[in-house]
Amino acid sequence: MGLFSGLLGNAGVVDPKKLLKDYGMLLSEDEEIDVGFVVLRDTFVFTNKRLLLVDIQGITGQKISYMSISYSKITKYSIETAGTFDLDAELKIWVGSDPSPISKKFNKSVNIYDLQQVLAKYVL
Repeated sequence: MGLFSGLLGNAGVVDPKKLLKDYGMLLSEDEEIDVGFVVLRDTFVFTNKRLLLVDIQGITGQKISYMSISYSKITKYSIETAGTFDLDAELKIWVGSDPSPISKKFNKSVNIYDLQQVLAKYVL
């Protein structure tokens, strides 16, 4: 838990208690939330079993898409840091044999290296 407690100072990291309140109904009986990151209206929730991607859609935000990805199905991932003129960082995750990655952009409020550390802990 040392890595996760160290991440809590990051502006993009969400308090696990809030994540449990918001997404606890999605967890299996012995599943626990470790850390989560919020990016605009999307949330990445890392549990001890999987990665949950929460995509809030539409103008009102009433439509929500939940994608569950088992860590064992993540075949590779990449990060791209923000540059001088391109202020967004990017994360790509490839799942199974799908040639198209899941791609998310991050503003500077999320430390992309923190997100990469969490992925490395579970995927490698």
